[in-house]
Amino acid sequence: MTRNGIAILGLVMASMLMMVPFGKAITCGQVVSTLAPCLGYLTQNGAVTPPCCGAVKALAANSAPNKRTICGCLKSIYASNSAIKISNSAINLDNANALPGKCGVNIPYKINPSTDC
Repeated sequence: MTRNGIAILGLVMASMLMMVPFGKAITCGQVVSTLAPCLGYLTQNGAVTPPCCGAVKALAANSAPNKRTICGCLKSIYASNSAIKISNSAINLDNANALPGKCGVNIPYKINPSTDC
């Protein structure tokens, strides 16, 4: 793994230790950090793990303003499809849209670059 990859992984792991309390404003960095356990599934068709589903459920439990922020962050990631690249693996949009359902979370729309958050 490259030095940047190790630094990103370290940052992700450190920020996973902090969960955003309900009602506090969330940032795109926190969204990305929270979803770190899902990277294997999102980029390489790996397993959807319990920590990944816990992350999806934690994001779904946010306030309405935070959900708009989360949607906007995911929309930006999918639009660029390069915001999260580890080992040159881009996010698979089909996997990303299937993820909430695999974790038992219902969102009323699909996230894509044209989603109106």
